[in-house]
Amino acid sequence: MVDTLDQSHPYNDLKPETVIDAVESLGILSDARIFPLNSYENRVYQVGVEEDIPVIAKFYRPGRWSDSAILEEHQFSWELFDHELPVVPPIKSEDGKTLHQYQGFNFAIFKRQGGHAPELDNLDSLFLIGRYLGRMHAVGAQTQFKHRPTITVDEWGVASREYLLCHNFIPQELKLAYETLTRDLLNKVSTTWGHLPDLNTFRIHGDCHGGNMLWRNERPHFVDFDDCRNGPAIQDIWLLLSGDRHQKTAQLSEIAEGYNEFFDFEPAQLLLVEALRTLRIMNYSAWLAKRWDDPAFPHHFPWFNTERFWAEHILELREQLAALDEEPLKLF
Repeated sequence: MVDTLDQSHPYNDLKPETVIDAVESLGILSDARIFPLNSYENRVYQVGVEEDIPVIAKFYRPGRWSDSAILEEHQFSWELFDHELPVVPPIKSEDGKTLHQYQGFNFAIFKRQGGHAPELDNLDSLFLIGRYLGRMHAVGAQTQFKHRPTITVDEWGVASREYLLCHNFIPQELKLAYETLTRDLLNKVSTTWGHLPDLNTFRIHGDCHGGNMLWRNERPHFVDFDDCRNGPAIQDIWLLLSGDRHQKTAQLSEIAEGYNEFFDFEPAQLLLVEALRTLRIMNYSAWLAKRWDDPAFPHHFPWFNTERFWAEHILELREQLAALDEEPLKLF
């Protein structure tokens, strides 16, 4: 058995036969059919099972999360499941374990969840999503994660900026523009954050966009809690909004109406929407840069790290600079 991984590209050691052997090490008899699913931070596969429905095997990126942080993700999803929320927690082994190891990889097994993307332009769907988010946050607010981070300007903004400026990604002719623009952006974001000194943070999904929901049986099923962390409730809401200001306001009002049936929506947090969007944009570009030595990233994101990308990225950040000065969204 191999106990160490190729540290330059850790997933080089994750062969199809390794995936099957890992699943079978739990007593699950595979039919040797394996299908990779869209996941870049981790590696996720549908694995066929003899005379049964396939399972989903998730192999965590080595070095990203500690075992304690992964177990907090699992415990949170099971806590939500036990409160009858439509989430997909990892399968427990006979001895109650959800996190397993095989040849240096941490992995978990999940039931396959069918469904399709939610219709986020459907106000009735958004009302229902709001109800489930309210229930989820009522559970999440009971405590905080101890081993997972809290969303902060430093984590998603300052650290992302410093990483990109210290590594050779931004073209030299655009570096000064990026440096000065992001400095001004982070000053505004920090000022905005400072307007809410008593910001309530608790356990949230963290990446609650339409791609992490599967709609089936007239309700959403929440999947992929890999980015769960402590944060403000609005982080799990603003990602669901799209369109012009009027459309976003209508969508937000439906979500909040459903949400308020189970947990109190805090209108003051609407001040953070554009600040959180700014931090997400900055963090996303730094994430791609940090993963650029993983062969999957240049293959799937060929547009990244080109002069055109950085020029458009700076333009997007300039738009955010203006958006931060706009009046926050308000409920109807």
